[in-house]
Amino acid sequence: MDAPPFEVRYELEGWKLFWALLEVRDADPGTLADVSREVVARVQREMHLETLSTHPTVAALRKLFKAAGTDPTRYRPSSEALLRRLLKGEELPTISPLVDLNNCLSAGLAVPCCVMAEEALSLPFVFRAGRAGESYESLRGPFNLEGKPLLLDAQGPCDAPITGSQRVKVTPETKRAWLVAYLPAGAVAPEAAERALRELLQAAPVAKLLLTGSS
Repeated sequence: MDAPPFEVRYELEGWKLFWALLEVRDADPGTLADVSREVVARVQREMHLETLSTHPTVAALRKLFKAAGTDPTRYRPSSEALLRRLLKGEELPTISPLVDLNNCLSAGLAVPCCVMAEEALSLPFVFRAGRAGESYESLRGPFNLEGKPLLLDAQGPCDAPITGSQRVKVTPETKRAWLVAYLPAGAVAPEAAERALRELLQAAPVAKLLLTGSS
């Protein structure tokens, strides 16, 4: 793709997708590590494991998962799973600049976020519930997509806000990637997601922001 609008046809109500096209830059990885520690400290200061399910954004996501056909206590939004690990005392993992940036944004906003290699994606995009028999090879193995909120491109399922797809994962060779944040409408605005991403990139300029939008 050559930086097209990230337009999505929705078949699930209550969601907004914020998207950003990123280009990898050479930067001191230590700055992103510092930012990651700050994000973790803020999460641990402002949230509590015992009451996480009542956090407005977490609760809104759980409601949307149920509407799609998924039990959010069995298949948690990736953001809630991440927040739970942080509130148990874990740190954000160090994987790669784009993935680490993505995880910082996800933890800071309490919403699922993903990064997908630009060259692996094809227009158009659809966001709907997974259908019977649909599955993909996820980042943690074969994953049944039935009843899960699901993003598809022209080639088929490419991401779910639970676990990502091997087909579109970023690699050390990835130079440009789409970052997508799954926002519960009315709980987190696209403008807030963009502002948070810009603040992260100002503190840790590991990527250049080429394009942003929401749909």
